[in-house]
Amino acid sequence: MSITFRGFVEVNMKKTISTFLEAKGKRKLSMLTAYDYSMAKLMDEAEIDSILVGDSLGMVIQGYEDTLSVTMEDIIYHTKCVTRGVKNALVIADMPFMSYQISVYDAVTNAGRLVKEGGATAIKLEGGSSVLEEIRAIVKAQIPVVGHIGLTPQSINAFGGFKVQGKSEEDAKRLIEDAKKIEEAGAFCIVVECVPEELTKIITESVSIPIIGIGAGKYTDGQVLVYQDMLGMFGDFAPKFVKKYANTGEIIKEAIKSYIKEIEEEIFPAKEHTFKINSEIIGKLYGNN
Repeated sequence: MSITFRGFVEVNMKKTISTFLEAKGKRKLSMLTAYDYSMAKLMDEAEIDSILVGDSLGMVIQGYEDTLSVTMEDIIYHTKCVTRGVKNALVIADMPFMSYQISVYDAVTNAGRLVKEGGATAIKLEGGSSVLEEIRAIVKAQIPVVGHIGLTPQSINAFGGFKVQGKSEEDAKRLIEDAKKIEEAGAFCIVVECVPEELTKIITESVSIPIIGIGAGKYTDGQVLVYQDMLGMFGDFAPKFVKKYANTGEIIKEAIKSYIKEIEEEIFPAKEHTFKINSEIIGKLYGNN
């Protein structure tokens, strides 16, 4: 969001936790993942509301089949890269697998590291009723928390794969209750992933904090996608809920092919890409051989 003072100077406004809370019911929030300075800077300049340093980096950056191998050091490193490129967007860092499941102490300590060492404003952790104690403790430590329910990728082995959640009456009621409990525990926002659209609508209406959807339909307070998916850069698989806004992967490959071809044909580097030296010096250098 940008504002103009006296019709002359336009400036971007820093996104905060209050910005998110105030947006519910008034405007839709935008969120994308990012893992490096250059991409984070571009997103920030495009006025994205929030950047998530997701553990999805395990798949799209590190090449793993899932997110389980991502470490605290990985998330801290990439969060540092992202925060250097951001002036206005709200930066949220994922709590990786086993960084909060062992104990409340570990949860608070690791959340603190993401803020203190990584520079994140908020953290995100997966789970419903099972992580309420951790959420309360992290919030008590003055660290803003984003919840994450529905398909929680760190539970991929328990789920038996990447499957839509909340399709039975029992599971649907559990997700609604989980959202309410996460709000009561102090989270300021909840990501809902791979949940039927009509169920997400009920969840969104059941809480006073923003619901950010990914594969959860349009009845949310905002959306999040992995940027490699929406830019067509990750070809291993394409989730149903992803819309490609550009086929950047093909553009990059064609550019690289052109680069290779111009090297082979001695088109690149051309004169405008090279530096000069005094010809007399060159002559003396050859004369010394």
